[in-house]
Amino acid sequence: MPQDTRDTRTELLQQALRLFAARGYDAVGVQEIVEAVGVTKPTLYHYFSSKRGLLDALLQQHFDALYERTRLAADYHGDLPLTLQQVVAAYFAFAREHPTFYRLQLALWFAPPQSDSFKAVSRWMEWQHTLMEALFIRAAEDHGNMKDRHQRYAATLIGTINTYISLFLNDYSNLDDTVLYQAVHQFMYGIFS
Repeated sequence: MPQDTRDTRTELLQQALRLFAARGYDAVGVQEIVEAVGVTKPTLYHYFSSKRGLLDALLQQHFDALYERTRLAADYHGDLPLTLQQVVAAYFAFAREHPTFYRLQLALWFAPPQSDSFKAVSRWMEWQHTLMEALFIRAAEDHGNMKDRHQRYAATLIGTINTYISLFLNDYSNLDDTVLYQAVHQFMYGIFS
């Protein structure tokens, strides 16, 4: 029995994620993806137009879910430690639920700047920084010593989060409440010192 349209599209996304995360976007060809699903190249092109279109759809699907979580978590209401805890917890939960995707997006972010993979992920990384910068701009209204440091704080917070997640992805650490506490307090110590 042939797969229906939704299943084929979903399976293409799942197999692409698995293959891209395992070997890198550039190392995986369209033929390998379609063979893993049991369809032809024209089927992939029908849904995504190209390998890059497939990557863009994969990023859209997962980053939409991450964005919704982090947007809600970063909604600052005067309690910076609580907001930071919510943000870090949102990232940690997403990474635990989607470890293969998280590994892929980190690899894409560290690809050469002229590569298709970096170009595909860069706008998603920029929204994360923009969202965190907005949090720190709002928090600076309550914490004067933070004024005009929002870009550095956003980069440092996301870097701290991604470091802890990388340790988790490589089986060096868990993303439990103790690690959450350590990450938040390590970051807060830096910005309040």
